[in-house]
Amino acid sequence: MIRTPTILAALALAISLSGPAKSAGDGVVDIVAPFEIKGMDPTTSGDVFLRMGIVETLVEADAEGRPIPALAKAWSLSEDGKLWTFELQPNARFHDGAPVDAKAVANALEIARGKPGLLSKTPIQSIDAVGDKQLTIRLTAPFAPLLAFLAESRAQVLAPSAYTGSDVKAIIGSGPFKLTGFAPPQSLTVERNPDYWGAKPQIEKATYLSVSRAETRALMAESGDADYVFNLDPASRTRLSKSNKVKVLSVSIPRSVMLKVNAGRDVLADRKAREALSLAIDREGLAVAVLRYPAAATQLFPPSLGIWHDKDLPPLAYEPEKAKALLAELGWTPGADGILQKDGKPFALTLTTYPDRPELPLIAAVLQDQMAEIGVSLTINSTNSSEIPAKHQDGSLDLGLMARNFALVPDPIGTMLTDYGPKGGDWGAMNWSNPDFDAALSKLTRIADAAEGAELRREAVAAIQNDLPVIPIAWYQQTVAISPKLEGAGIDPYERSFGLDKMRWAE
Repeated sequence: MIRTPTILAALALAISLSGPAKSAGDGVVDIVAPFEIKGMDPTTSGDVFLRMGIVETLVEADAEGRPIPALAKAWSLSEDGKLWTFELQPNARFHDGAPVDAKAVANALEIARGKPGLLSKTPIQSIDAVGDKQLTIRLTAPFAPLLAFLAESRAQVLAPSAYTGSDVKAIIGSGPFKLTGFAPPQSLTVERNPDYWGAKPQIEKATYLSVSRAETRALMAESGDADYVFNLDPASRTRLSKSNKVKVLSVSIPRSVMLKVNAGRDVLADRKAREALSLAIDREGLAVAVLRYPAAATQLFPPSLGIWHDKDLPPLAYEPEKAKALLAELGWTPGADGILQKDGKPFALTLTTYPDRPELPLIAAVLQDQMAEIGVSLTINSTNSSEIPAKHQDGSLDLGLMARNFALVPDPIGTMLTDYGPKGGDWGAMNWSNPDFDAALSKLTRIADAAEGAELRREAVAAIQNDLPVIPIAWYQQTVAISPKLEGAGIDPYERSFGLDKMRWAE
């Protein structure tokens, strides 16, 4: 269970981490975000270590999601598409002083693919060191998105000394910052790595603090007790944008707010029922009133995802009368209280969501009213975000309101394979399958040229739009509040980094 800190407790913890006063002279950047640190293993907390610049992956991604060098300075692919060869950075070292050599990288990737994560879903046959600075990955079949999978946070490369067998006992990475303090689930501290192989950061020290309450995070930004506050709620974003105490930045990111639907639930098994729920949602009104920016989702993927967004796809519509007609076709009739009834049972569902994304409980309340307009009763369960995957696994989920990042892997196909494969996924489909969709997705993994996959992507997107195993609601903007003393800070649209290595104190 997430423990929600009080405002005073969070402020006290932030001050204890960052020192008695905030100034450029203290050399400490205090970062606050809603994400708990669940442990040392990259499978549970890898994104935090990557965001803070402690660890690195073999391949990075640029602002467009294209693969760029990281620990691998270059790579090549054999003509049959089954053998990748990577040349490693010549001077990279782990924080314990050990070289980042091919044997160490192979060890880390073998451990990663033996645990939950995308590497375990790839057709890797072997990972081998060839001398000190060359690594080969042999596949049993061509797999075009391998570079994107190697950039995922769970594929981070740790030093051999970080492991006992396959268990992670310490976070010893090779990034521009090294871990100096670790107090899960709330905080960690880092300092600049003086021996970093790449461009040296200017920031000397930084802290990370997990604070679940959006209002608390906003107050910490406003009071100066945090320098970089990630993920503001709509009301705080509006208020802080008028303040001279912080700078507020927003950027569209490849993330969508959606309803995850249990298509195996009796009242949701028919596609018409799922379509009715979708038709009941006034997306434009909701986006303006709750999110306070125009971001109504006409389909699953936002325009920022380029080739995955189909501009010719008929958009999701708001037609409550049509929704009522579809439900009437399925035999639902209004009861005395206005709630639809069938065979003596009401059309009643539980919507599970979480406050880590502060807009989600607000959206849930609006959806509750909009569903009531068509005779559907929603009970809101605002709880820990882990409840959605838990309820997926035990089959008890009705609806899950969530924000899904399609760029956890720079190529969205990584998330698609995880979420919408034949067995579904914790953050995607539940009790839904579509043979045409499965075939299109499978073919996409074997096509290296993006243009060749255009028709397959259209087929996949259209299948989701037609069957609605998830119901898109809004496209996402990420917002941060930044201290005016901090320069060079921004927002990574792929949410891989807080950008500590780019920050500097104002003169």
